[in-house]
Amino acid sequence: MQSKKLWLVLGLLTIIALLIAACGGAAETPAAGGEEGGAAPAETEEAPAGGEATPAEETGGVSIPEPEEGMFNVAFVYVGPIGDAGWTYAHNEGREYLEANVEGVHTVYLESIPEGADADRVMRGLARKGFDAIIATSFGFQFGMPEIAAEYPDVAFLHVSGFLKNDTNFGNLFGAMEQAKYVAGMIAGARAKEDGSNRVGFIAPWPIAEVIRLGNALTMGVRETCPECEVDIRWIFTWFDPDKEIQAAQSLLDAGATVVVTGADTPGPVQAAGERGLWGIAYDSDTSCSAAPESCLTVPYWNWGVAYAQFAEEVKAGTWQPSDWYMGAEEGIVGVLGITKGEFPDAVPDWVIPLAQEKWDKMTSGEITRFDLFTGPIYDNKGNLVVPEGVTLTQEDLEGLDQATIDSFGLDREACTICMNWLVEGFVPDAQIPAMPEG
Repeated sequence: MQSKKLWLVLGLLTIIALLIAACGGAAETPAAGGEEGGAAPAETEEAPAGGEATPAEETGGVSIPEPEEGMFNVAFVYVGPIGDAGWTYAHNEGREYLEANVEGVHTVYLESIPEGADADRVMRGLARKGFDAIIATSFGFQFGMPEIAAEYPDVAFLHVSGFLKNDTNFGNLFGAMEQAKYVAGMIAGARAKEDGSNRVGFIAPWPIAEVIRLGNALTMGVRETCPECEVDIRWIFTWFDPDKEIQAAQSLLDAGATVVVTGADTPGPVQAAGERGLWGIAYDSDTSCSAAPESCLTVPYWNWGVAYAQFAEEVKAGTWQPSDWYMGAEEGIVGVLGITKGEFPDAVPDWVIPLAQEKWDKMTSGEITRFDLFTGPIYDNKGNLVVPEGVTLTQEDLEGLDQATIDSFGLDREACTICMNWLVEGFVPDAQIPAMPEG
């Protein structure tokens, strides 16, 4: 399922409260890689365990399921509902993959858990119950996890999309979605070229490094197949708001885009494009095209199961070492619908399919890494040289981890020097990265 601007804001402890509200039930605050969900579930007698309800104890109004005796028990904490067709749905697919592919594993999940104190109570409750591993899948969940992990040293904790960890039983995980977005951009550019519009629209949730990185990769992919194309952008300041997402898509279409690419959670923008006989590219889940299959060109999607299976196997074997775990396309963490599974619709130009396939094959073989995508010379959309020729961005550059962030959280990492706070050449020249709204 990641800050005012990640390169600036995560370093300021005064806004952690803003982040904690981010991808949970509070609707208008950012989360990196996480998605906004519904309210916490009402107080109940039972909670889902795999697909079944189990006896549970009450913890802050949320039921804590029981582990299964004799099994390796893994609990998932979700910020949204599993039916969101996006971020949480993809994580739940990963949970199901884990249970089906690793022997002796039993999983449970708790959905729509708000970040902050509620999530902390839930994770403590799960650890107290005796779960062997806890996986938390939204950015703001990470801030309470160091303390909880220290309280329960025999439990393995894995956080998705953040940057905090310890040396013993708490690690983090993310993946190179920028690779899949680049290939999706190639497809978008080809379609816009065929349409004669030479214009693609991008719906950007938040002005943070993750979103900027993915938007830049998308735009570079667009320019590979349509050098004359430009990418327009609309900032919506939310991960999940179907109305705002559709309105942003309509605005981009009104401005001349014939393809809209969403970085938010719902397939609404694809449907909005389809209503005009135009095209869209969805996000997060390999099922996201199902709402508008004829107008959906592709989906860059997450495949969390491969990571969850590896994590569980290593914890079971006693070999897991917490780290800043950032998986690439070669490890199977991301996919592109039409290439890695399914088929492209007729709307995808025939000539771009072998080009996209070749690019993807080079990514999955390791020949083209995320760092190769961000090797200079790279100019911004104002014509300034940002990445000199022969210079390659570091992982900290890609994540926008500036010195303030490093110092504030005591991270054992180098600060970014070319921080991800710029829009690449190919975005319309007047596009800017906005300030985060107050509050």
